[in-house]
Amino acid sequence: MKLAIVTAYPPSKVTLNEYAYHLVKQLRQKDDVTELVLLTDRTEAEKDIDFKEFGCKVTVKECWSFNSYKNLFSVTKAIKHVKPDGVLFNLQFMKFGDKKIPAALGLMLPLVCKLNNIPTIVLLHNILEEVDLASAGFTSNTLMQKIYGFIGTSLTKLILQADTVAVTMQKYVDILEYKYLSPNVELIPHGTFEIPKEPDYTLPAGPLKIMTFGKFGTYKKVESMIEAVELVRERTNLELEVVIAGTDNPNVPGYLAKVKEDYKHVPNVRFTGYVEEHEVPKLFNESAVVVFPYTSTTGSSGVLHQAGSYGKAVVMPDLGDLALLVKDEGYKGEFFEPTNVESLAFAIEAIVTNEAYRLHLSRSNYIAATAHPMSKIADMYVEQFQEIIDRKTNHKALYSA
Repeated sequence: MKLAIVTAYPPSKVTLNEYAYHLVKQLRQKDDVTELVLLTDRTEAEKDIDFKEFGCKVTVKECWSFNSYKNLFSVTKAIKHVKPDGVLFNLQFMKFGDKKIPAALGLMLPLVCKLNNIPTIVLLHNILEEVDLASAGFTSNTLMQKIYGFIGTSLTKLILQADTVAVTMQKYVDILEYKYLSPNVELIPHGTFEIPKEPDYTLPAGPLKIMTFGKFGTYKKVESMIEAVELVRERTNLELEVVIAGTDNPNVPGYLAKVKEDYKHVPNVRFTGYVEEHEVPKLFNESAVVVFPYTSTTGSSGVLHQAGSYGKAVVMPDLGDLALLVKDEGYKGEFFEPTNVESLAFAIEAIVTNEAYRLHLSRSNYIAATAHPMSKIADMYVEQFQEIIDRKTNHKALYSA
């Protein structure tokens, strides 16, 4: 089958581009997939499709731009030109823009595919019912939150027009089935990008690296992590380095630059900036602890799955989707109270002062990560597409008989 995937894609900085890279890497190796066409956002640099592994043909058609009002029409035109057997949308609600109208127009695309009878799957990474709008940087105004809720419900109904909507957590399935009475929602786990050989869990000589990874400034803030590590240093005299890997959230430009200035007096704090794909393994392998300094969550955590694949101990807030992942997929970590610096410091200290405990968490998370490799997730999407195609073929045959 020839599949089109509507997504951001490296070197794009738009959210979910890394997920697309790893999913494409596995899909192209499936026997049932004869060609992949990536319908991507426009970037100055060329897209990264130079895979080492043998697989089917992959082509790129850049046909949309973040915050463009034309995306609905340009992507529709590209899909008609490509004539795929199925279309996979790699989505979250702000995928096509952080402005209301471009974001909403882009999310109408699954309905357009349905009207054109094209087999369609939407991979929906989050649902607005589970997003804290204030913490995530949308709005803290109560009236505006109600308006966003109404808009979110309307957009969700549009997305649910797809043949299948795949979500990464069972709780999302339950909410969509209960609230929207949708029979076409499927649980397909997030999956783990890469499964390296089991590490030996040893750390490089020098300071223990306490790392966080992501886009910061809204519900992911690093001040508490820096202050917590300072407390641990004072109490233990351990040599610790804070590694802040990533960039500003698009809604909060300049956030990390301000943090860097405000905490310039704190020793051993390193800001890596954007992390290229080939730099990710080294970043994780050198870290003793991966910290999630979140005040809320907006979906299944790709960073947690990455941390698990590299056998890392993690420190997490006991809230939302992170807590559910621990329950549903078997990840383990040391928990802290969100926004509580003292609680976060004790959580970090519990790991860096107890090597046996660090190793226990590391091994447990590696085992959890290996349960859902991306190759298995790709199989699930191929099977879903085949079921949809067969169903449409049988339906057409029935009505033409």
